[in-house]
Amino acid sequence: MGIVNVTPDSFSDGGRFDSHESAIAQGRRLVADGAHIVDVGGESTRPSAATVSVREEIERVIPVVSALSHDDIAVSIDTSKPEVMEAAVAAGARMVNDIYALRRPGALKMVARLNVPVCLMHMQGTPATMQKAPHYSDIGREIAEFLISRIDACLDAGIDKANLLIDPGFGFGKTRYHNHILMGGLSRFSELGVPLLIGVSRKAFVRALTQFDSLEALDQISALLALLAVEQGAKVVRVHNARVTRSILGKCSGLEPVSPQSVN
Repeated sequence: MGIVNVTPDSFSDGGRFDSHESAIAQGRRLVADGAHIVDVGGESTRPSAATVSVREEIERVIPVVSALSHDDIAVSIDTSKPEVMEAAVAAGARMVNDIYALRRPGALKMVARLNVPVCLMHMQGTPATMQKAPHYSDIGREIAEFLISRIDACLDAGIDKANLLIDPGFGFGKTRYHNHILMGGLSRFSELGVPLLIGVSRKAFVRALTQFDSLEALDQISALLALLAVEQGAKVVRVHNARVTRSILGKCSGLEPVSPQSVN
């Protein structure tokens, strides 16, 4: 899953793809480099990021979703707003990626009606508060319990289990230590009965693992962590650099990425 942030303030590439033309070009580039899903987002979720109105988020993402979908690219919409989900799917998006795990008012009902795959992510707090002294007694157990509760809520809302994915939410209300613990115990989440999606690309705890101040080194470390996640059962890895990630996954594991047809 390649990342396209149509925002001026994302933590890694804010402003690089905030025009529709540059974002569309980046989505096509990611697919050419080996991505099989392109995740388009119009609101930054970095710590203390400013909120974006429904109207502005729709104006940012819909032209990009529409153009990429017209190219028969499997597009995921990275949003927690039901109105944006609806507009994006109408424009051709085939999946929803929600950091709030459908906890916002109307989100559960909307995804049930849209009948598309959805990724449910764990986050402690909100983007504005999540990095203010996050605490867990048993991080693996607590996140697993949260994800199970969201799976159950989706099933109760009439969402097909075959349409569910889960994400433990690296960097979302977690310290560097918490992220390291999560990375070492991902297999417990792959046992919850739905596909596991992992996003660690270029995050702060990954930056701390490299002594080199270069994007190339950061993407290589991110790709190695993606490989570690896949070896523990992850089915989707969300990345900024599809070319480096696909190269390392292929060379180290001989794995073949999923086809676009697997995203309904």
